[in-house]
Amino acid sequence: MKPIKILVVGCGNMGASHAAAYHQFPEFEICGLVARGSSKEKLNQKLQAAYPLFEDFESALEKTSPDAVCISTYPDTHEEFALAALEADCHVFIEKPLADTVLGCEKIIAKAKEKNKKVVVGYILRHHPSWIRFIEEAQKMGKPLVMRMNLNQQSQGYMWEVHKNLMKSLSPIVDCGVHYIDVMCQMTRSKPISVSAIGARLTDAIATDNYNYGQLQIRFEDGSVGWYEAGWGPMVSETAFFVKDVFGPKGSVSITAKEAGSSGKSDDVDSHTKTESIRVHHADINTENKFIKKDEWIDMKDEPGHQELCNREQSFFLKSIRDDLNLDDHLDDALNSLKIAFACDESVKTGETVKL
Repeated sequence: MKPIKILVVGCGNMGASHAAAYHQFPEFEICGLVARGSSKEKLNQKLQAAYPLFEDFESALEKTSPDAVCISTYPDTHEEFALAALEADCHVFIEKPLADTVLGCEKIIAKAKEKNKKVVVGYILRHHPSWIRFIEEAQKMGKPLVMRMNLNQQSQGYMWEVHKNLMKSLSPIVDCGVHYIDVMCQMTRSKPISVSAIGARLTDAIATDNYNYGQLQIRFEDGSVGWYEAGWGPMVSETAFFVKDVFGPKGSVSITAKEAGSSGKSDDVDSHTKTESIRVHHADINTENKFIKKDEWIDMKDEPGHQELCNREQSFFLKSIRDDLNLDDHLDDALNSLKIAFACDESVKTGETVKL
């Protein structure tokens, strides 16, 4: 088979990682790099390549005639770029969230079906063996589940600029929260019925109608509940910034990433997916109310790094195209998690619980 010609749009953190995957895979052929700044030149240097460079997506799409497009730009461009790529009969890999509105998300899904093209959303944790194991272990704890997760990022320098740019279109609990909302939905496989959320604007560097700290709570039909919090900025505390914990009637499962959760790692993208080890606690007790089983430690020392996870995402994208995978469930889950995240955003701004 001929290599899949792919146009890479956005050459920052995630775009560069996805481009590195395409660069390694003989099944892909990068036909162009698109970015407004100097990131595309830096990426060519990093890859020791001379891929064609473009400032404008539309002209790049017209001139390169790709088979597929990788979109890793800011969320407010996702809908426009994805629809244009699909209209040009291209498959699409797109970083989460799929769009910056629910309607935009629905338009992309409808267009993909109309054009019979594949759209894969960058839910990186779905390709991480440790997170897959974390979900599997959580499902053994019975119902209802109590799910507690966060990812606060004490950012400065370049990462604070990235976060400020992200907050021009989305809040942290939407942009970052869709990952962990998706994890909660996988753990429970139950229908979310309501959300409530709070938020705080801790800096004048963002719009007055946005906030750089948020916490959400979800109620599920099976009685399960979950909370997630995310904060971005130089003022964010690193105390307990990395919490990934679930418990149910039969016990608890916790990610205990001592290295990734240590001071100075909160804005390190490599640390965000690491688990290192999973602690499984059993609630079984004897007649004296003493625990019967010792806690188990599942060692995850050989887990993949960030680049390998991006490689796995692109392997899945390749498989979805070559094997004509049915991605209906994948896109339904992406839409569902985004609907929940935007409901949480509405709850922050109205101060009301939102029924789903």
